[in-house]
Amino acid sequence: MRFAMSRRKAIGVGGTLASGALLGTGVVAARSRAEATAAASPADRIARTYRRVTKAAGGTWSSMISIADGDTVRPVVLDQPDRVVEAYSVNKIAVAVAVLDKIDRGVLSLDQRVDVTEDIVIRDTDGIFGLDGAYPSSVTLGHALATLLTVSDNTAVRLCGLVCPAAELNEILRAKGFEHTQVVPVENPNRFFLGKTTPRETHTLLRKLVTGELLSAKSSQYLLTVLRSLTSFTDGFRLYLTSPERLRVATKAGWFADGRNEAGVVFGQDGTPLATYALFASGQFTGGEAVDDDFSTNHPAVRARAQLGRTVMDAVADSAVGARSARLRFPAPAYRPSNGG
Repeated sequence: MRFAMSRRKAIGVGGTLASGALLGTGVVAARSRAEATAAASPADRIARTYRRVTKAAGGTWSSMISIADGDTVRPVVLDQPDRVVEAYSVNKIAVAVAVLDKIDRGVLSLDQRVDVTEDIVIRDTDGIFGLDGAYPSSVTLGHALATLLTVSDNTAVRLCGLVCPAAELNEILRAKGFEHTQVVPVENPNRFFLGKTTPRETHTLLRKLVTGELLSAKSSQYLLTVLRSLTSFTDGFRLYLTSPERLRVATKAGWFADGRNEAGVVFGQDGTPLATYALFASGQFTGGEAVDDDFSTNHPAVRARAQLGRTVMDAVADSAVGARSARLRFPAPAYRPSNGG
């Protein structure tokens, strides 16, 4: 994987547009916003939107966004990409990677069962295990991973810890090159807090996933299929996308305290990975204390991600990036709603 960059180390590598003011016979004719947008490169469009929406949202942002042309990855947003940040539930992707690594090595299997006991269930307002009301029970490891990544169930974190303890999980991630993407062990070796990462490491993890460098082809397909589920994370990056478009975005959001994070991959219609993003925001957002306890799309940071998602999808769809030589493709399933029966 190689990174192609210009000399300007700004947020937008593609550079900024000229003002578009044309001097004629004493009259200044400015191009319309639509014309300027149409003339911009994908890199410019993404970088410009990022600057605009993050400024409006407030808070402290640490992000990396790239677009791909075959095996070449071009960063278009580099905003404190090496800052160590609280990952919150975005690190559930890393947890799943460690579990799937053990599955690839034959130590675990998706169909093996894990026990769901009364004391392991976290009764927060996220997830579904706390709603069951029938324990003890058991689920497959595949079911635990699916709930971990779609509805972001925190009990599923503990279920993964039963088969991949914190110390082993961190060792697996370090062996794959992720020194900062680590969970935080607690006294119980099978439990942990979700820990920290950097935008660059999360971006690298996602890139290695889609290039087949992280897991087996089967596990990569499994993980990306779960992350593209329409069940999950429609408030942020995917809010303004259609259902078929949402199926082309593998994404994971993470939120706690003042943090509002999201990371994922945008695919073309043929399954080619076109763009990768890692967006971490925290601190004092526009709206002050009134938004502190709001984790919905009303939050300024979540609104910013939604606007950015529409721009990224349009920018890469309007270009030929990624279309020529990508080694692996992950086509999304067609959207097929059901009415039961």
